[in-house]
Amino acid sequence: MVRVKRGNVARKRRKKILKLAKGFRGSHSSLFRTAKQQVLKALKYSYIGRKKKKRDYRRLWIARINAGVKPYNLKYSEFIYLLKKSNIGLNRKVLSQLVILDAFAFEKLISIIR
Repeated sequence: MVRVKRGNVARKRRKKILKLAKGFRGSHSSLFRTAKQQVLKALKYSYIGRKKKKRDYRRLWIARINAGVKPYNLKYSEFIYLLKKSNIGLNRKVLSQLVILDAFAFEKLISIIR
């Protein structure tokens, strides 16, 4: 059987993992075995985080809209119901930006749906 020397391949594989682990604390960034575990964990968390970010932003937009419709004696759910009833297809992101950046346009929108 021919001897296989894996020096180049193994080094490339380890360097790739250690490069991903750059910035981790302690031996998690310098020792291959621990770095590999932490990189796998970090990749899992980043996948979960990308899904969580979407939920968090939607919650933020809803909170902003709710705060924006309070002065008009409306609740968030009533406001969304009135929007759907009057066939206005604005999403929550745009509505929350209207609340913050253009109060006059938001007021017009409320007068249209009422």
